[in-house]
Amino acid sequence: MTKTVKIDIINEKAERLLQDLELLELIRVHRDAPPSAINWADRYKGAMLKLEIGEIDRQLNQLRNEWE
Repeated sequence: MTKTVKIDIINEKAERLLQDLELLELIRVHRDAPPSAINWADRYKGAMLKLEIGEIDRQLNQLRNEWE
């Protein structure tokens, strides 16, 4: 059985205890990267095609017309 919980570490001793539990293979610690460490350019690279401004305007107008 696997259960996921989120905790806030308020003391360094608790972090050491968690590391010990991980070494005993009782838990698995997921370390999230702080939001400032995310490279958004790499994460979304290729998500949008490079289009000329005229083509972008055409597509936007088409989308707007579909909502009317």
